Amino acid sequence: MPGPGPHMIYTLGSGLGLMVASNGRFSPHHCLCYSINAFFGPDIGSFLEWLTSTVGFGDSVGSAVADYIHHPFYYVVLLSFPLSLLYSWASRVALHKGILDSLSGVPLTRLQCFFLITAGSLSHFFLDHLFEENGKSSVYTWILSTGWWANRAPINPDAVIVISLLCTGLILGFIYIHRVGPSKSIKTQYTQSVKLIITIAALYCLWCASQIYLVQPRRPAVGEEADLGVLVFLFMYFFFPHSLCIRSMNPKNYHDVEEQLPL
Repeated sequence: MPGPGPHMIYTLGSGLGLMVASNGRFSPHHCLCYSINAFFGPDIGSFLEWLTSTVGFGDSVGSAVADYIHHPFYYVVLLSFPLSLLYSWASRVALHKGILDSLSGVPLTRLQCFFLITAGSLSHFFLDHLFEENGKSSVYTWILSTGWWANRAPINPDAVIVISLLCTGLILGFIYIHRVGPSKSIKTQYTQSVKLIITIAALYCLWCASQIYLVQPRRPAVGEEADLGVLVFLFMYFFFPHSLCIRSMNPKNYHDVEEQLPL
């Protein structure tokens, strides 16, 4: 599976992109919290398993902890609360001691840390699911299972019509939302665009799932492509964690941030 380098480079790189795009609202504090939880977070259990096996006792405990912690959601459920307290406190110390700049002048809140911990865990598994177990992980195997690999996939006219309508609706809907006209709020356009994409994606997945799991005998939903698996995977491990990073950004008016607790 990917080691510390790829996890850190992937999340620090995307974090830097968010820093530039947000003009500092996604701060270096956000970047480090996000990256550390993507790099070392879910692997805490694996590290404990290695440590117990090295010292020669507690192997069963270390293995059990690794099984629970090295999971995209168990990690969040079990450790997000204490880690949110820890990272929020560390952010205040780093800012007040002049160790790490925040650009906005405010440390991370516990809620921001929770978003970043969750995003980090999911981003960790974005790489793990694709590049572990010799490409035969359960998630990756399921993604491929939603494609058609038995023989050359037939091109069904109804599939062409449905997919064409959905993709055309996505393009035309996006153009309509962002059409030239009276001044419109960027936030409103963003919200409408997200709703449009989610709606089309849900209909697309519903079509694919119906052809794979409901129709007998099974039919190729979109030729040989594994679109259902790809869309579900991208939503869970790419779009959702980056949405949490965006949600964790400091507000434009830094005075709107809740008063920070004293050290």
